[in-house]
Amino acid sequence: MARRPRLQGMKAQTLGRVVLGGFMVTAGVLHLTTQRDEFQAQVPDWFPVDEDLTVLASGVVEVALGGAFVALPKHRRTVGALLAAFLVAIFPGNIAQYVEGADAFGLDTDEARLRRLFFQPVLVLWALWAGGLLSRRRPVLDEEEQREEVETGE
Repeated sequence: MARRPRLQGMKAQTLGRVVLGGFMVTAGVLHLTTQRDEFQAQVPDWFPVDEDLTVLASGVVEVALGGAFVALPKHRRTVGALLAAFLVAIFPGNIAQYVEGADAFGLDTDEARLRRLFFQPVLVLWALWAGGLLSRRRPVLDEEEQREEVETGE
């Protein structure tokens, strides 16, 4: 039986979910290891929690959400929503890096830091799309396709 275009889109969402999840796990591990100082530059001066603790905690959250996005496809909508919310919650750090002129990750000019601000909404939309939250409605599946969706989470 020929696949419907919507189901092919779901395959793209699966790839997007796995790639974004992998990025998040990698970023989280970097928070906990070699890039801790760089990530501390994104913690706003006004934030009431120690910079290192903030970076470590956000790294743990990134590893958890990224891993869950990859490993728990049946929960992709919930994890996608949580990941999008997390990305919104940490956006003030990106703004602080721009406003305070903090150099990190090669963002050593105001122009580079400003461009970085526009990437965060892309990540939020990516999490929502890959989590299947931007779909208007679920596709109509035949019985075999429904079994496959339950088994694979796609």
